[in-house]
Amino acid sequence: MTNKTHFFFALILIICGLFNLAKAQDTVITKIDHGILDSLNSTLLKEKRLVEVFLPKDYKPGSDRKYDVLYVLDGGNWNTGLIKDTQHFLEGTSFMPSTIIVSVLGIDRNKDLTPTHLDGWQTSGGAVKFLGFLKDELIPYIDKKYPSNGENTLWGHSLGGLFVTYALLNEPTTFKSYIAVDPSLWWDKCYIQKIAPAKLPGLAGLDITLFIGGREGEDGKGMKIDTMNTILQKYAPAGLTWKSLTYPNETHNSIRLKNTYDGLKFSYTGFNNKAKFHPMNGIIVKDKSVKIWYFNDTTAVHYTLDGTSPTISSPQMQRELTLTTATRLTTRNFTGRTRYNQTVTGDFIAGKSLPTVSKKKNVKAGGFNYAYYEGKWEKWPDFKALKNPVKTGITNGNFNLDKLPKKDNIAVVIDGQLESKEEGYYMFILENGEEANLYLGNHLLMRMTDSTNQLCTYLVPLNKGFYSLRLESFQKKEGYKLKLSYLTPSIMQTKNGVAIPLELQYGRN
Repeated sequence: MTNKTHFFFALILIICGLFNLAKAQDTVITKIDHGILDSLNSTLLKEKRLVEVFLPKDYKPGSDRKYDVLYVLDGGNWNTGLIKDTQHFLEGTSFMPSTIIVSVLGIDRNKDLTPTHLDGWQTSGGAVKFLGFLKDELIPYIDKKYPSNGENTLWGHSLGGLFVTYALLNEPTTFKSYIAVDPSLWWDKCYIQKIAPAKLPGLAGLDITLFIGGREGEDGKGMKIDTMNTILQKYAPAGLTWKSLTYPNETHNSIRLKNTYDGLKFSYTGFNNKAKFHPMNGIIVKDKSVKIWYFNDTTAVHYTLDGTSPTISSPQMQRELTLTTATRLTTRNFTGRTRYNQTVTGDFIAGKSLPTVSKKKNVKAGGFNYAYYEGKWEKWPDFKALKNPVKTGITNGNFNLDKLPKKDNIAVVIDGQLESKEEGYYMFILENGEEANLYLGNHLLMRMTDSTNQLCTYLVPLNKGFYSLRLESFQKKEGYKLKLSYLTPSIMQTKNGVAIPLELQYGRN
């Protein structure tokens, strides 16, 4: 039997198995990335309704993590496949978070998605009940059964886009974001535009977003999006952040791709623009200023220097910020979703250059010492109590944490003496570790605490000479590759950390 024949019979079995349940509803996605086919009996609609739920790739059963939910009207592979791939791309490029996607499979879209009855559209006018179904039945069902955080987006195309605007005006708090793709706002002689002026003031202070996409040309004008734009310009309150784009050289169907991409990005404006700056903490010497770097778009990031939480009226963050005295620097990014606003605080304390120590007699250049331990630790082990390392050696050119026998439940101690060839500010950098402590002498520079803190930096003034260095690393799970690097005074302005040269690493013979 050929592969094509195998596929044909497999498809027949799928269709037949679902036929009794999904009769008259949209075809379920049959790609490799299957969702969970689910259903609920609607009291409002007096029928069973199917949904297909796609959990995020990073979802782990039993985890307490919660996710935003994206509801897709006209569900099934026609829309959901495109949206799922677009969402995954935006997530992978840090423009939006991991998200649950709920594909709402349809039975009679002309009934569900239209707010009024029109002659020639026999079943039209059922939007009020369908909106009630979403708000009072489907969303509570999803929130109860799946790891939802209660923050929802509604996506609709054509008549679905018409319904999106209807839902916005009538039940605005049901969704956090509304995405209307080439919406049929011509419906019933511009019914939506007629009710909008009276409804829009009620959205004041709700902090929701609306994105509308339309087409250029006569066909695009026929959707009457321009008249809605005029009303939004006049009546949209401060609590509604909205945007409407017109796309050239697109069809009613092709517009879905660009509109979905832009609409989701708009819904999460600023999500990729984190508040973190570098160095994250440090010591400032009197009369020796330091530069703080910010590497993202500064437009929606604000800061304070007195420890208070920044507001939108606080000074806008700069790519380089000069500090001259001890300061508590706090930054905050303001996003399209306030739950993703991030506040970062760094303490820059007044101090002096750390004192050097004498070079030990029994050390030589070429690498620090390391000791590797295996165990069954549930949390950070007591490093002072660790005995009988599995392996010891020198961190020379052949040393690589990734080459250690195990990748989980391991502890590694690296220690020795670091030679400083220059006087001035150094920035030490820890990357891609699970948990780690970095010491110079008795001074704890950095504590990397969990997997969400994958980059730690600390600014410290040093003299010429030798410093005792100790790096403690704990890795309970696989997948981490801890890296230590630094910036010396002469290369500080390059902003590119380098590995500590072997000739400046001293270990015991």
